Amino acid sequence: MPSQNNAKINGRRIRLARMPAYPYVKDMSQAPIPTDLIASPCISVCTVDKDSGMCIGCLRTLKEIGAWRTMTLDEKRAVVDACADRAKAIPPRGKDWKPLADEVPT
Repeated sequence: MPSQNNAKINGRRIRLARMPAYPYVKDMSQAPIPTDLIASPCISVCTVDKDSGMCIGCLRTLKEIGAWRTMTLDEKRAVVDACADRAKAIPPRGKDWKPLADEVPT
């Protein structure tokens, strides 16, 4: 009967490597537990407007998008707040990123 770390392939017994679920932590009880996470503002639109240099989906700049993975929690909070401020400052726009007309033609 093979143990959890052994398997048979083509009749040959092999030992399976066990990869830790969290790198460099031997005991999972010592693994760091994230206490505060900041979700990316990305909404999978991912199109950058040439004039503003911002993604039309999440309203982040290319620099902010590229640095997201390496930002600290405080930096991420600042970017999310900036995106919210940009959303308030930018007039409503359509799928083509052109401003929507205030009045509907009759």
